[in-house]
Amino acid sequence: MGTSPDDIDTPKQGSDRVLLVSVIILMIFGILAVYSAIAYFAEIKQTTAWSLVTGHIVKLGIAFLGMLIASKIDYHLLAKFSKIGLIASWLLLIAVLLFGNEVFGAQRSINIGGFSFQPAPFASLALLIHISVLLANKQDYIKDFKRTFLPIMFWVVITCALIGVEDFSSAAVLMGLSLLVMFVGRISMIQLGTLVIIGLLGATVLIWQSPERQSRIDQYISQVVDINSEEFNTTEGYQAQQAHIAIAQGEIFGVGMGKSTQRDFLPAPYNDFIFAIIAEEYGLLGSVSLIVLFSVILFRGIAKIAKNAPDTLGMLMAVGCTLTVVLYGFINAGVASGLLPVTGLPMPFVSYGGTNIMFAGLMIGILMNISKHNTNKRAVFYA
Repeated sequence: MGTSPDDIDTPKQGSDRVLLVSVIILMIFGILAVYSAIAYFAEIKQTTAWSLVTGHIVKLGIAFLGMLIASKIDYHLLAKFSKIGLIASWLLLIAVLLFGNEVFGAQRSINIGGFSFQPAPFASLALLIHISVLLANKQDYIKDFKRTFLPIMFWVVITCALIGVEDFSSAAVLMGLSLLVMFVGRISMIQLGTLVIIGLLGATVLIWQSPERQSRIDQYISQVVDINSEEFNTTEGYQAQQAHIAIAQGEIFGVGMGKSTQRDFLPAPYNDFIFAIIAEEYGLLGSVSLIVLFSVILFRGIAKIAKNAPDTLGMLMAVGCTLTVVLYGFINAGVASGLLPVTGLPMPFVSYGGTNIMFAGLMIGILMNISKHNTNKRAVFYA
């Protein structure tokens, strides 16, 4: 029997206010950017931009409420249900493959009670929590291949495979996040190297069987597409080039709120390329401010909350939740800037959306709960 939460002397304190304020500012940033970026989409849908933004605000409100609720629930309790949650997410992912809604050629969501739900964010959160539980429980024999590495690999490979069938980008990011959490959890470097090789082989297969993914990689490698060529209008190069134009037009101070012109040309400017719209309207100052906010979340989550977590479980969960939110934000910015291939990943709390925002809120709530128990003492938690 291991150390239980009751055995750990963890004087409670207030949640991390810097983290909370950073998230609130990101939400405000998102509301303004979505309102500007969604005007053309609203015209196509024969509705008003404000009606769509109102829906976005409601989703942010639900995410904020979920964040507050998660901040009140002891993270040890969440950890006890991680396996059940992960298995439930598998069932939902399978249901999506069989009965999911097809959007832009991919099935990533399913209707539940009249609402569209994407299981991938749910599966990602459940997997990272369950990995943290397993790593915390197995610290006494953490380098053992059969008792530690293989059991963890079982959950990682199946989850990433189920997500990767229709959402390669999310599966690749989740695999990378799993690697980072396992590295922090002291898994053998040789074993992690094996996991990297397996991940690369899996990625190669998934890219090979999808012409669209191949096109994205080819475009990223070539970077420049002739604006007068047919290829410009028929490949992923169009998205990247339009994003670059938006960023270039923004210069230092931007063209002004609501004055974006590239929102009429960029596919999904309110979601996948929201960073380009922010860079155009608010310039270098606005886009850098956005990156700074995510950097603050990274610093608070790793250097403050994870470092001072009361036990190994809290430390690993804090690392996983922090890196998920921040990495998605950096990847979205990297795609718009041309540093990364087009992925279709949203920017947490900023991009228009539902499921991703809600689970990002839950992750911040978990971080806030862990911050309440901050102490310099450490103990290993056993579920």
